[in-house]
Amino acid sequence: MATKIKFFSSDDIKKSLSMPRAIAAMREGFQLLSRKEVLVPLRLHLDIPEYQGVELIKPVYIPALKQIGFKVISLFRNNHQWGLPLSHAVMMIFDAVTGVPQAIMDGDSLTAIRTGAASGLATDLLARKNARILAVFGAGLQARTQIEAIVTVRPIQKIYIFDPDRSKAQKLAEEFRSIKNLQVEVAEEVLLLREAEIISTVTTSDVPVFSDTFISPGVHINAMGAFKPDSREVPSETVRRAKVVVDQREACLKEAGDLVIPMAEGMITAAHLHAEIGEIALGVKAGRESDQEITLFKSVGNAVQDLLAAGVVLSYSLEQNLGTKLVL
Repeated sequence: MATKIKFFSSDDIKKSLSMPRAIAAMREGFQLLSRKEVLVPLRLHLDIPEYQGVELIKPVYIPALKQIGFKVISLFRNNHQWGLPLSHAVMMIFDAVTGVPQAIMDGDSLTAIRTGAASGLATDLLARKNARILAVFGAGLQARTQIEAIVTVRPIQKIYIFDPDRSKAQKLAEEFRSIKNLQVEVAEEVLLLREAEIISTVTTSDVPVFSDTFISPGVHINAMGAFKPDSREVPSETVRRAKVVVDQREACLKEAGDLVIPMAEGMITAAHLHAEIGEIALGVKAGRESDQEITLFKSVGNAVQDLLAAGVVLSYSLEQNLGTKLVL
């Protein structure tokens, strides 16, 4: 018997998964994760060292949705040589009752939107309410959705973009000047970072992208780029003086170099992790407690985010008749 599976392109996902919907989905997903109402094994790493690549396989089962999800994501650092993005991904969804495949989705757009939405949620829960100046490290697809999410939850007026590729950063700056009427600058002086009230890092760097000396009291930081225990974007000194919130304790203590490295240095211990973001969303742990406090949200990405975001796309598609049917 033929199986009918829906395929959702990047355009389908962008139509279905608005940033407010995505942020709401992340809130639900992280709450389920912190209540331990999902099954999320640690992701499988398949290293391809000769091509500077890694394949990540991320499974998840959400009983409340009766759905199983698998995302396969490729991250190849040499792709710029061929004019290709760093990452490529595919998301697959299965019915948990029967095991029947339901959908295949473009994983690049899904990942970018849900990652931005996670920062949007963390910013909403942890940043100062009146924060108006944002600094973003990176100028790729992930940087774009970071900005989209943060301007959704805070009254941002000025954005600084830090990226060694000036032309790429300028293109991103011009995009947001035109669509959001924001003051966006390509930052040439790291001193400008001292003005930032919110910082998002979405780079491929293995080493910190800023110095702790440029971090002002009251800043909220979303550290979203580094995903391996030997790479990081945030210096140990900043991690030590920040209230640290993570997407999932187990995963971050194993995979997040932003935390693993300062622990190995003796700068912090596992007890320094204040909460999971889901615990703050549930109200069982405190978020920001003063305007002078530095808060840090560290995420290595969780498959719960992918399946919740994909579920929004599926639901919306039923209303709007989006997606192409494949018969296998």
